[in-house]
Amino acid sequence: MSVPDSLIVSRLRAAGCVFAEDEARLLLSAARTPDELDAMVDRRVAGLPLEQVLGWAEFCGLRITVAPGVFVPRRRTEFLVRQAALLVRGDDPPRPPREGIVRGDDPPRPPGEGITRPGDVIVDLCCGAGAIGAALAAAAGQVEVHAADIDPAAVRCARRNVPGPWGHVYQGDLYEPLPVGLRGRVGILVANVPYVPSGEIGFLPPEARAHEPRVALDGGPDGLDVLRRVAAGAPQWLKPGGHLLIETTERQAPSAQAAFVASGLTTRVAGSDDLDATVVIGRLLADGEP
Repeated sequence: MSVPDSLIVSRLRAAGCVFAEDEARLLLSAARTPDELDAMVDRRVAGLPLEQVLGWAEFCGLRITVAPGVFVPRRRTEFLVRQAALLVRGDDPPRPPREGIVRGDDPPRPPGEGITRPGDVIVDLCCGAGAIGAALAAAAGQVEVHAADIDPAAVRCARRNVPGPWGHVYQGDLYEPLPVGLRGRVGILVANVPYVPSGEIGFLPPEARAHEPRVALDGGPDGLDVLRRVAAGAPQWLKPGGHLLIETTERQAPSAQAAFVASGLTTRVAGSDDLDATVVIGRLLADGEP
């Protein structure tokens, strides 16, 4: 590492960047000129999330475009994508352990009938930069992906990340901007809703508090306000046998399940210890199912 490179590492480390060497390499590879490099380092040292400085975040093997002020996709959310991808492929859920939460490393049962076919529909609500929709589009092939978010800056990023001609991105509140023709057609509905309780926002890392929109973080008094709204509306949009998947915390999972059940969905919980991730999965029963 050259002397100028070492100076960058020193500045990053002094600013509290734990992985200063790795960040320096990414900044050096992204900058096109010395002046641009200086500006990028200045922004990172000032506290801007690395992904917003670089202009992209790695997610499920993809580079997801992110802009300043846009929620940065978290690695734990890759577990939600994996759970949805299992359903796309038609894999049945793993055998539940005794505590009732399926862990990501439990052995799956043999695959069953897939729920998505070419032309089927995936919806990504609270999509942010569109990371989940983009990853599922890559996993599912020729299915329609419809993504929506209330934040205009996030929608601009999502329109770059969710691929056409099968991808569609809308600005608006939850289901409100979706085409009416999707009602009853959605095979998989995913939502990375804000789920931090309002009183705990102040405990988030400064990068999140200062540089990500509060609307993408604050889930209300118990963190489940938006989740309840998504669950309540899901039966109008899911097709029979369709699934709703929402990321939450293990602590919140029982209350989240209750919201799913109140909307008429069967429910289970999947978790990953490695990613510290919890996903509540609901299913709309098909006609004639008990």
